[in-house]
Amino acid sequence: MSRTIKVIVAVFFVLVITFSAISITQNTGELLRADVTEQGLYTLSDGTKAILSKLNQPITMKMYYTQTAARKGSDQIQFLNTYYRYIESLLKQYVAASNGMVRLQIIDPRPFTDDEADAIRYGLTGIPVSEEEKFYFGLVVQTQFGVIRTIPFFSPQRQEFVEYDISSLIDSATRRQKRTIGVLSSLPVMGEQSEYMAQMMMMQGKRPRQQWTIISQLSEKYDIQNIAADAEKIENVDLLLVIHPKDLPEKTLFAIDQYVLGGGRTVVCIDPHCIQDQPDQMQMQMMRQPHSSSSNLDPLLQQWGLRMPPNTYAGDLTLAPLGSTRAMQRPVQFVSALDLIPECFNQNSVMTSELNNVRMRYVGALQEVSPDSNSVQIERTPLVTTTDRGNTFQAMNDFELRNPQMLLDRFTPGVQPVTLGLMVTGTFQSAFPEGVEVKDETDPNAPPRQLTGLTEAEQNCAVVVLADVDFITDPMAYQDFLLGRIALRDNAALLLNIIDQLGGSSELISIRSRGSFRRSFEVVDQIEAEARAGTELQRAAINQQIAGFQQELQKLMSSTGEQQEIIGSSILEKKKALELQIRQAQKKLQELKRQERVRIEQLEAASRNWNTLPGPILVLVIAVALALYRAVKKRYYVRRAAD
Repeated sequence: MSRTIKVIVAVFFVLVITFSAISITQNTGELLRADVTEQGLYTLSDGTKAILSKLNQPITMKMYYTQTAARKGSDQIQFLNTYYRYIESLLKQYVAASNGMVRLQIIDPRPFTDDEADAIRYGLTGIPVSEEEKFYFGLVVQTQFGVIRTIPFFSPQRQEFVEYDISSLIDSATRRQKRTIGVLSSLPVMGEQSEYMAQMMMMQGKRPRQQWTIISQLSEKYDIQNIAADAEKIENVDLLLVIHPKDLPEKTLFAIDQYVLGGGRTVVCIDPHCIQDQPDQMQMQMMRQPHSSSSNLDPLLQQWGLRMPPNTYAGDLTLAPLGSTRAMQRPVQFVSALDLIPECFNQNSVMTSELNNVRMRYVGALQEVSPDSNSVQIERTPLVTTTDRGNTFQAMNDFELRNPQMLLDRFTPGVQPVTLGLMVTGTFQSAFPEGVEVKDETDPNAPPRQLTGLTEAEQNCAVVVLADVDFITDPMAYQDFLLGRIALRDNAALLLNIIDQLGGSSELISIRSRGSFRRSFEVVDQIEAEARAGTELQRAAINQQIAGFQQELQKLMSSTGEQQEIIGSSILEKKKALELQIRQAQKKLQELKRQERVRIEQLEAASRNWNTLPGPILVLVIAVALALYRAVKKRYYVRRAAD
């Protein structure tokens, strides 16, 4: 065999080995990937892995991405190519962690094809990029039983919560039945439950109490179960919603305590002054003491590390709306009301990140305190707060609360936010470690029964506490429309978001917010800051000098009137001199900015050289060392052969 043939055969086998290695790496390399990003962008949370490990049926994830149309679209659509690669890599991690239970399909829906028809049928959002083509970027999760869940469009604004969205989709698609929400309230949120009472009220010319719209909206997605305000035990519900728990008996407090310790997810809405809590005229005549419209859960809040002081309200002049109590009255800021803005919502929480405006009135202030037991390990995450200018004020009765000017005069802006709602997670201990005694109401002579239960949590607990009830009432959360009631602001969305997350699998709560895949150039920013640091004082002095000249010129022009039109006058000469000084100062400022730019470029060049030159220099040193080694070795063999 000639030498040429040997070379050709060797090259052929090298190519075969190379392509085989690439193929093997592509097929098995997904399991050997290493996530070296600082925020673990491509690593699934433990909650997601737990959801995938519990899958008992195969599911198919269809990712619709119009790659062809993306190349024809605007710069904004082309930017989504980077986000698409990130989503694709994340979905492949779902496949790798599912033990074969998840199958991924990447579909490019071309115009007038079955794929595009399927995308339309699934309700995916299509953005027109031409007369015939639309841009699709969504996800469809489908089970073998035909259950379909979709993400209509992957918005980069939800990049931090994309893992939660995908995992929630899988969790809801594989859930076989609706979850149950238990509603416990001192208010008639469920409407008139008794048909007899409804008929009696109609006979008296009264309108039966209607179910709150927020409850009707929840019933479309969940099974709603009414929990009596004097219940001894709470069971067979996936989530407990407590609204305005006013004067609850000790046995009901114990029932809530045991439900939470057993791992039940709970949402509590308490209020220092609930507008909706109004007694009827007959009840007011029979009562010998003033009606109280406040609610609290002091024994339980203390154990959860919280406290809501009585007769104490949150205020913020930045959020207080203008209004008047009577016609022809000068408007005044209602410090007792809060129009919350995006700054007031936790942007790192799925529950509140997309809220824009929520109105609350007579809101309590939640304070963090040490729980009764030192062994309790809890984590408190604020969800809703005031701005940095928030503070608290006190009002002892209804007369003070209805006097906005008095409250405004009494209020003093603060320097840090006031917490209006937060989530508490951790392992709690019981507020009733010894249990509670329950008397038999049917037999007063019977000895009381002792109710006992858990003294500490068996698993991780999660409770969301909101210091207002009125924000979910019909007058504040909805408005009447031609075809029914529609949501007003984001009041209802706040509670619905909280219930959607807590009402899902317990693993969803542990899914972390992901970091952003778009990061700033920290080194470049530091270089520019260092370059500007040396000229900052000079720039400030020049700007101050220019401002002084302009102020002097403006003062001169306003004092002279029409005399400035006199040619050759001293005033005109002084005006020209000031304008010349302003131009010279501006020229100095431009020169200073040019020096900054030169300094930045020098620092960037130095940083670039330090990052790029060591590699070639190292290769060159190794090459020179090898050449010297070979030369020395060659001389050695030549000398030895000559001997």
